[in-house]
Amino acid sequence: MENALFTANNIWMMLCIALVFLMHLGFSLLEIGLTRQKNTINILFKNFFIICSGLVLYYIVGFNIMYPGDFNGWFSLSEVGLHLPDNGLTADYADAGYTYWTDFLFQGMFAATAATIVSGAVAERIKIGAFMVFSIIYVGFIYPISGSWLWGGGFLSDFGFYDFAGSTLVHSVGGWAALMAVVFLGPRIGKFKGKKIFAIPGHNIPLAATGVFLLWFGWFGFNGGSVLSADPASTSIVLVTTSLAAASGGLGACISSFLVFKNFDVTMFMNGILGGLVGITAGADLMSPLESIAIGLIAGLIIILAVKLMDIIRIDDPVGAIPVHLCCGIWGTLAVGLFGNMAGTEQFFIQLVSIATVGGFCCFSASIILWPIKTFMGLRVSSKHEVEGLDIHEHGMDAYADFGLNQH
Repeated sequence: MENALFTANNIWMMLCIALVFLMHLGFSLLEIGLTRQKNTINILFKNFFIICSGLVLYYIVGFNIMYPGDFNGWFSLSEVGLHLPDNGLTADYADAGYTYWTDFLFQGMFAATAATIVSGAVAERIKIGAFMVFSIIYVGFIYPISGSWLWGGGFLSDFGFYDFAGSTLVHSVGGWAALMAVVFLGPRIGKFKGKKIFAIPGHNIPLAATGVFLLWFGWFGFNGGSVLSADPASTSIVLVTTSLAAASGGLGACISSFLVFKNFDVTMFMNGILGGLVGITAGADLMSPLESIAIGLIAGLIIILAVKLMDIIRIDDPVGAIPVHLCCGIWGTLAVGLFGNMAGTEQFFIQLVSIATVGGFCCFSASIILWPIKTFMGLRVSSKHEVEGLDIHEHGMDAYADFGLNQH
């Protein structure tokens, strides 16, 4: 019986790995659809690079930084590479939830997500080489260090911080980096002229919509897998709260968008869904269905307010990564202290202090990485390359071939 349960748990975790992997396709399509055609190859290249380099880096150092065993609570790198423990393939590892190899691959899929968030915010103007260097350092070291503070048994774990699947430790970690990168880069040409704000529409909304549906689908693995077993009671409520928060997040953004902008903007609807998903991720296992709906509705409102605020302070984020992942990540983490089984003044304070701690570390670290890149190799492409498109100048090809010109 124990062996059958171990096998069932491990199969569920492997299925969740596949679902989280599919999210990278969702991120790619969302980013492509919400940006201009001339930068499609660049976006695809970045997303391929993120998942490939992220997994290799997580194998070399990331996994052991994030889960170092006994350590000082701040930083440790016990060894390089993966080394199968004696009980790594048995039910004695991880309370019969999964094997050592499954553990690594599930966590590795999470690791690359932080850099994917940055990719969307800096789209259409960052040098590909600069982005690659930043991603390597941030995914290889900054993400697993901050993750170790809670999930690896570090000082935030002792402090009482709670983040079920990563509203802060995945989404806000990526969101803080995205914010700093956008500040270093500046807005795209033509976005702001004097006091006027100009929309730069994406070239393929159906692709972006497909990306959102794929992300919602993948989130069943993201949150469902974070139960770390196939326990029927735990996984079922997590999937219910995840879905209800996504749905109410979309509705909240839809209604708020109409009240603020006087139209039914499908891109706001889509980002509201994603905001609801990010918002529930910190406490998906703690919330009732009604509480998850409330969290999603508020996340949808936050999306609209954050987009409006970013225009006011002249922050250009082509895909809304900062409102979705940073702002709703903060909201979702605070919601643990307001709703659900752990709600209370003390827990709210713990959540708030932990957000500030992780945010300060990420902003400082991202700045330390970005400054020398900007100084010595340059962060932003030339105006000519930006106007004509990164595909032709950074990659030497177009995403959509004009077959009519090549026929003889």
